[in-house]
Amino acid sequence: MKNDEKLERALFEARPYVEYWDRLENLVRRLWEEATDEENFLQLLNEEIQRAEEPFKTDLKIFLQKFGG
Repeated sequence: MKNDEKLERALFEARPYVEYWDRLENLVRRLWEEATDEENFLQLLNEEIQRAEEPFKTDLKIFLQKFGG
């Protein structure tokens, strides 16, 4: 998928604020690879947020905010 720069910037900006960095990075990169476009990526990410338990749910929301979703 294109616009890797946007993904990298959001990961960089979220890093100081998240508790489970490695888990977040791995999940986000996997979803990015699976997604057909940015809209689909945001849909997949929101599905993960619905399933996630705290405090990882908050980590995902922080990333989403930095990504601009």
